[in-house]
Amino acid sequence: MDEFFASPEPQLCRSVREACLGRGPGIVRSIAGSDRVRDFAISSARGLLSLPRRLESRFLYDSAGSALFEEITEQPEYYLTRTESAILAASAARIREVTGPATLVELGSGSCCKSDLLLRAWLDQAPKLCYIPVDVSESALSGACSSISSRHPEAKVIGVNCEYREAFPVLAQLSPVLVMFLGSSIGNLTPGEMSSFVASLAASMRPGDFFLLGVDLVKERTLLEAAYNDGAGVSARFTRNLFARMNRELGCSIDVNGIEHEATYDAEKEQVEIYARFTRQQTFVVDPPGRLITIGKGEAVQTEISRKFRLDKVIADLERCFFSTEEVFTDPRRWFALLLLRRLPLYACQSGGKGR
Repeated sequence: MDEFFASPEPQLCRSVREACLGRGPGIVRSIAGSDRVRDFAISSARGLLSLPRRLESRFLYDSAGSALFEEITEQPEYYLTRTESAILAASAARIREVTGPATLVELGSGSCCKSDLLLRAWLDQAPKLCYIPVDVSESALSGACSSISSRHPEAKVIGVNCEYREAFPVLAQLSPVLVMFLGSSIGNLTPGEMSSFVASLAASMRPGDFFLLGVDLVKERTLLEAAYNDGAGVSARFTRNLFARMNRELGCSIDVNGIEHEATYDAEKEQVEIYARFTRQQTFVVDPPGRLITIGKGEAVQTEISRKFRLDKVIADLERCFFSTEEVFTDPRRWFALLLLRRLPLYACQSGGKGR
């Protein structure tokens, strides 16, 4: 791996390099906590002052939010995690066979439970493995790294605490690499954001590298809406925690008990839309930048979307971004799919070849 560290690189790349060589900490951080708070504040003020009002879903995952999300995945209505895990259990050996030895990089790793299935398949074939989980929640990342290291002491685990895109410059230096983006997290991006994300990811990878993407497929409204409105109310607590986080970190005075969780499926857009609806008017300050915000009774703030996909269309979209589809794994009900993609060389894209 040393040859990939020869050229000048951003600070994050240098820090990952040191960790890979055993000379750095097990968790690498991209930016200071004060910068994260300022980013949160500016984004929140901008989103709440816009019409329609919306907040970026990436801020749902502080330590409390990450713990709540893990609880959501255990609810009987939330089929996504169970279904994807079953697909991974059945296909991990085949994925390892197709990719060969590679560094595993997981974007939005969370608890790393699903990736554990891939780690086992990798370690069955080789005595050593480098696994790099990337997550915005430092607490979730720290816990996951400790758990993975204890279960697989032969694996080198390096956590990277940052946003997805901040980790992209690291990918080329880790090649050959398998980048994992599971849980249908890509559904939280709008079509334009998804195109930009995939294009940036492809530009950061080397030809021959692999991308494993989990996508939730279009299905009945009742199943979808139940998954995001669990009977135990964990999803509602998850939504309200975003505003509780604003109170904790930004000095707001929002009454979170005056906020209701709503999740409905828009069949035309093929996405679940999640809102926080204010049951009474509230006025509060987001500081910094010190903006006074009033949200009226009945107004809604969009906190998240979760797009659902059709296989033929999502594959076509990905193949326009320098990827070829090597394998598609799905469950018997075709509720969820894992797409194993390979980064194409530029000449293959220009000549129209798929490189299959």
